[in-house]
Amino acid sequence: MRASEALDVAAVRARFPALARPLAYLDGPGGSQVPEDVIEAIGACLRDANSNLDGAFATSTAATAIVARAREAAARFTGSAPEEIAFGPNMTTLNFLLAHAVARTLAPGEEIVVTDLDHDANVSPWLIVAADHDLVVRHAPIRTEDGTLDEDALEGLLGPRTRVVAFTLASNALGSIPDAARIAAAAHAAGALAWADGVHLAPHRPLRRAELGLDVLLCSPYKFFGPHAGVAAIRRELAETLPADRVRPASEDPPGHRFETGTQSHEALAGTTAAIAYMAGVGYDAIEAHETALAGRFLDGLARVPRVELYGIRGVEGRTPTFCLNVGGLDPRHVTTELAAAGIQAWDGDYYAPGPMRALGLHDRGAVRIGLLHYNTDAEVDRVLSALEAVARAA
Repeated sequence: MRASEALDVAAVRARFPALARPLAYLDGPGGSQVPEDVIEAIGACLRDANSNLDGAFATSTAATAIVARAREAAARFTGSAPEEIAFGPNMTTLNFLLAHAVARTLAPGEEIVVTDLDHDANVSPWLIVAADHDLVVRHAPIRTEDGTLDEDALEGLLGPRTRVVAFTLASNALGSIPDAARIAAAAHAAGALAWADGVHLAPHRPLRRAELGLDVLLCSPYKFFGPHAGVAAIRRELAETLPADRVRPASEDPPGHRFETGTQSHEALAGTTAAIAYMAGVGYDAIEAHETALAGRFLDGLARVPRVELYGIRGVEGRTPTFCLNVGGLDPRHVTTELAAAGIQAWDGDYYAPGPMRALGLHDRGAVRIGLLHYNTDAEVDRVLSALEAVARAA
């Protein structure tokens, strides 16, 4: 299977300085490379607008405009309104802050539902605030045969005391994409908030907070070709009623956000705007078509590699091009070390997703993760397949 011609991959790759190196970047779920536009935007901010906000002078005016543009761009990207966007240093920090705010409004014995498909950034915050506030956390399981979320079981956990349903829009470990609209509707029917981690989905599919009925949506620009930062899209009515920790002089009114504390990284926000513009220019339709073709090529080839065990969905539907696998009894770090020696970057371990690892019996050693993005090529897919086969035959 050849990758889709809907995307001019050579033109895409020419925009990424890192891709000129003789490396195959198959570590996208851990962080993407960035185009020159993003690098330039970050540098321009530091060069021309290195000031704090709301001053009467030109550099401050430029910095204020950079943050305003970032808020507008993040709103478009997440399917929200600008006043619903809060920035932070990363998704995890924002989620701890917001989970703490929600927990302060709950009564002992009230319940939070999390899932065994999630990255721990959308699980541990709830476990910690539950311990602090005497709340109950319930875990929705995955189907071990294909690594998908069991939505029926999740709905069975909901009840009159459920207050939050925290789930992922796509698994960073297995690539599985749950039915977000169904989960959000079920959460609301139970009187609970729908709280979604969109970090892994963002480079592959559009984020649609309002359309899906999500109360909170979080994502990380460094996963969609931007810098290290965090973005939260919070339904305005919810954000206005949750308690927020703020210094006394800080305004509660837009264009800032009441869940932003201190001075943000303006250069990261400039880079985030550039990354979102880059994504809009490429287009999700072209991205999905190309990545689906890459995924099919990888799966077809993997079936011919001896001693490989693939975890999760076996086909290209209902998933991102993220693959969790092991090679025989080999330690995953040994496999990724051999891949690195062949110029192939791939992850091993639990990827901060202990839930699926426990469910699949991989909690002791983890697994190898091959993660494709739209800048990857047929040749890189073939290259990693050949390297995996060499590792398997040498064992």
